[in-house]
Amino acid sequence: MRCAMRSRREILKSLPLASTAFGLLGGTPRSAEAQLVWKASEWKLAEFQKLLNEPARVKQVFDVVQISNGAALNSIKNALNGLQFGFGIPEDQIKIVAGLHGAANMLNYDDHVWDKYKIGEWLNVTDPVTGMPAVKNLFYKSRGGLKRESASKDPDDLDSIYQDMSMQALQARGVRFLSCHTALEEQVRVLLGHYKLLQSPEQIMRDMLAHTEPGVLVVAAMGAAIAVLQAEGQYSYITG
Repeated sequence: MRCAMRSRREILKSLPLASTAFGLLGGTPRSAEAQLVWKASEWKLAEFQKLLNEPARVKQVFDVVQISNGAALNSIKNALNGLQFGFGIPEDQIKIVAGLHGAANMLNYDDHVWDKYKIGEWLNVTDPVTGMPAVKNLFYKSRGGLKRESASKDPDDLDSIYQDMSMQALQARGVRFLSCHTALEEQVRVLLGHYKLLQSPEQIMRDMLAHTEPGVLVVAAMGAAIAVLQAEGQYSYITG
């Protein structure tokens, strides 16, 4: 029996994940593709190392893949409140890292990205004010302003920072948000196919990375980052 060799391109085309979810790998010239894998020297590894060496008494990493109307952000807020008020652990002895990948990775990017690339329409995120697909990041900015909210020290005050589940408020309480470079690479390819965009993956990647929300650290790969946080940083693991 004669056995024919299959090319890499033919194998990729035969895989549903390659031909649909990740879109244009078969038809995009290699020179136009964005960089799929970041090496250690190409991202802010030293900044990530600081998270590993964090001396806090309690350290948690939340693994978040779904937006779910900000449910994971609410869980992080509740964890902070439980640790600080329920267990009496000083705020400076609590360190929480939120690893956002999957659809949740888009929460790390600002209104420019949400508007230009129609993220709300793509991910079925509706703006409750307009009733239309969101054209801005609904989950980053504090609802009432951090200065006003921080004036209240009552954790039961609904207008206090302790009941604010925005990313900005959580950052003010010490939470560090991570974005996944690998997920973003894959999402760019999906968007290219979904909206039939004319830009190259590299152009869109540069645009999006220039519009990360303040304080967000883009890591090489979230699955790897979470593993290192657990193994070397002694962070407890929680799914969002």
